[in-house]
Amino acid sequence: MTQAHAPGKRLDNGRVLVVEDSQEDAEAIERALARSHPQLRLEFLDRGDGVVDRLLAEDEVPGILLLDLNMPGLSGHAVLRAIRARTELAEIAVVVFTSSTAPPEVDAAYAAGADSYIYKPLNFHLFRTVLKGALDYWLEAKGQPPAPPAGSSPSVK
Repeated sequence: MTQAHAPGKRLDNGRVLVVEDSQEDAEAIERALARSHPQLRLEFLDRGDGVVDRLLAEDEVPGILLLDLNMPGLSGHAVLRAIRARTELAEIAVVVFTSSTAPPEVDAAYAAGADSYIYKPLNFHLFRTVLKGALDYWLEAKGQPPAPPAGSSPSVK
């Protein structure tokens, strides 16, 4: 029987690792997800360097990684390839969240093992909506309930 991750390493679907070099985009992601998914624990890294080593050193890895492609140092493409080269990190959903819409970038990200490729809209409302939809999809795929629609409150029974 093959295991998708090393013994003792667990997947934490309530945790999202965001690798984003733009402070402005990182703040927008934090604001958007604080509103749509306040239950998630967000962690931010501003470089691709060291991401894989950090994940390998942890007993519990994040269920979702939001990854920018264009960063100084190790690019998002290189981080993605390095993550997918490690079987113990195979269950992490890698969502590329980037400003590039170039078809070769999209193709290269999927070829390297991205689970989703999402363009960062400039309009904050659309940015928040797109990000919410992506996280809802991956949380539901991992057996977690999606966030309630904006402006609604959970029903009480």
